[in-house]
Amino acid sequence: MPWHEAWKKTVMNIKENLEEIRERTEKAAVRSGRNPLEIRLMGISKFQNEKKIEEAVKAGLFLFGESKVQEAAAKFPALKKKYPDLELHMVGSLQRNKIKNALAVFDCFQSLDRDELISALGKITKPLTVLLEMHTGEESKSGYPDEDSLSRAVELVLSFPALKLSGLMTMAPFTKDRILIRQSFRKLISARNCLQRRFPDVDFSCLSMGMSNDFETAIEEGSTLIRIGTAIFGESL
Repeated sequence: MPWHEAWKKTVMNIKENLEEIRERTEKAAVRSGRNPLEIRLMGISKFQNEKKIEEAVKAGLFLFGESKVQEAAAKFPALKKKYPDLELHMVGSLQRNKIKNALAVFDCFQSLDRDELISALGKITKPLTVLLEMHTGEESKSGYPDEDSLSRAVELVLSFPALKLSGLMTMAPFTKDRILIRQSFRKLISARNCLQRRFPDVDFSCLSMGMSNDFETAIEEGSTLIRIGTAIFGESL
């Protein structure tokens, strides 16, 4: 099949794509002795229009991730009004000057990657769920570099009553080398275990790791939230 026909088929079958991802998720969970119900599926909807997002909603997907505040603000207020159960997470790097606009549309910030951002968000009074991002792969990726820096970040989050920490997130290197990918995910798991010992009363239940090219590996290593874009919506042109 020519590439453009394959791409069109992928884009036009969002419902089928979601069914396939759910089936692969279940199989990966069973392989690793896990309950598939422990794993949430997030649709990464950046560069996708409202029509495609709504197709995914009608197919039973209610959790989405966006990386740009302006793009999310243009698409999701109307969608959330129409579908009150929609949940939207910020998965990209957040600039402090866009925090006010981001708070108006996002329900959770997954990519807290520096103390300055935590302190800026800590000034709000509205309860906000957050995750700390750990750098486990490519040099170009953001995030806290090790367990000690994450530990200090946890203490900083806990100093702000409005912030509710619910776990960690990471991005594995974009490679076909499964060994490197597993190492990345295992680094996050190790950090979570260390933090849980240091902060036994803190919730670290959300482990956001795994994307279209590696989500089955992420599930096998312990992910509880997978972030899928291309495998749902097709390649963006």
